[in-house]
Amino acid sequence: MDKIKLEIKGLSYSQASSGAYALILGEVDGKRRLPIVIGGAEAQSIAMELEKIKPARPLTHDLFKSFADAFNIRLLEVIIYKFSEGVFYSKLECASDTLKLSLDSRTSDAVALAIRFGSEIYTVPEVMNDAAIIIDEEAEQQEETEEQEESGETSENELENLSLAMLDDELQKAVAEENYERASNIRDEINRRKKL
Repeated sequence: MDKIKLEIKGLSYSQASSGAYALILGEVDGKRRLPIVIGGAEAQSIAMELEKIKPARPLTHDLFKSFADAFNIRLLEVIIYKFSEGVFYSKLECASDTLKLSLDSRTSDAVALAIRFGSEIYTVPEVMNDAAIIIDEEAEQQEETEEQEESGETSENELENLSLAMLDDELQKAVAEENYERASNIRDEINRRKKL
């Protein structure tokens, strides 16, 4: 089976669907992107793992990973193998010491698990041909800049004016409000200062 390796390019609030998010998977060394609409809980789980933010209690995907580790089950890879009527179909290729098997999965869950296991994400040419969009990198960067300006995201200048104690307070508030993008910006500023 021909496979195309993918990487996570972004995660953003979907303007088209209320309460939904767009997960953008991009072809490695290519310009094609797969925009996948996912739910808020899955988006939160993916974002928290990408940003290395650890919740007080394990999320479902963290529990699944711990369970698999306890029984020596590995996630070898995720394959997005089908796109039909706007829905992506994925499978988890798993293995233990004595068994190899393929499990059906929602794509959002598959990606959340792939991040936790450090597994590769693939798709097949048919899915790319049916569902991918081609992105001009320059236009994509310009769009990201405009979105940041419109959304009033935390600017570096704003954070530079806060003390470490104030940054810690802001970080706790952002996590409590589930504003993980702001939390990651604050965390980065705290880490930058600690390196000085």
